[in-house]
Amino acid sequence: MNYEKIGSASGIVLAVSKSDKHTFSKDNCSSIKLLKGLGVEGDAHLGKTVKHRSRVASNPNQPNLRQVHLIHSELLDELKDSFNVTAGQMGENITTQGIDLLGLPRDTFLYIGETAVIKVTGLRNPCVQIDQFKSGLMKAVLERDKQGHLIRKAGIMSIVMESGEVHPGDPVRIQLPPLPHIPLERV
Repeated sequence: MNYEKIGSASGIVLAVSKSDKHTFSKDNCSSIKLLKGLGVEGDAHLGKTVKHRSRVASNPNQPNLRQVHLIHSELLDELKDSFNVTAGQMGENITTQGIDLLGLPRDTFLYIGETAVIKVTGLRNPCVQIDQFKSGLMKAVLERDKQGHLIRKAGIMSIVMESGEVHPGDPVRIQLPPLPHIPLERV
């Protein structure tokens, strides 16, 4: 598929992170390499099929819709006074600034840096590990709207459509899918 960069930058990459082990937090890096159809090179979640432990236990053959995890730095700013969470500590591969990640519809394309393209698949569903990392953090990343619907604020998940290097400072461009837009659900 041929992807065309859209408009001007909508946000930037603040940090990139990975871990070759199934740890909750990931180490910050000077760059990460996204591999088409697989995820982040050297990351424990790399692969065509799901790598998240609980998902593997239920069905190891399901597609990996969680190849790249993104969190908006604005969430880290919101949590700063109570939890002092920094980029990579909540398990994300890419920390962004200036993008309402949670407001993006499913199947949005994000063009990152020179060549990387990812497609948004859904919301991260925070699990008990988040409270093991910092007690009370789970409650801080879950809210209810006026209708009582659960709002998950712990980032979004995506798959890699085109390979590329991603560095802090790289621009991120957004291409929304055709209407009607489908809201993000947990994946």
